[in-house]
Amino acid sequence: MSLAPYVPILGLFALAAGFALFSVAAAPFVGPRRFNKAKLDAYECGIEPTPQPVGGGRFPVKFYLTAMLFIVFDIEIIFLYPWAVNFGMLGVFGFVEMVLFIVTVFVAFAYVWRRGGLDWD
Repeated sequence: MSLAPYVPILGLFALAAGFALFSVAAAPFVGPRRFNKAKLDAYECGIEPTPQPVGGGRFPVKFYLTAMLFIVFDIEIIFLYPWAVNFGMLGVFGFVEMVLFIVTVFVAFAYVWRRGGLDWD
């Protein structure tokens, strides 16, 4: 069993890791060094920041629900890629299975939409 087909992938990983390490190492030397109070303050869109409670302020659960819905539907859609690549070899059985999968995803999407999970109020 030859590992030659994996050499380009390993090379790409090495190139990405080298670029990341170089970027992190070079940033302190090439970045601007003009600090002032305005640059060191947190950016608040022109509104003066208000003090936060020690344990942090309340954060709406809606943000977490939206993120979880995005992840769930994103992962479901990723399952379509291998099916599209092997569509010719799967035949009618693969087509029927993917139709059932897409119907299931659509039913879940319709349920979330009907329950107001996509409304941003």
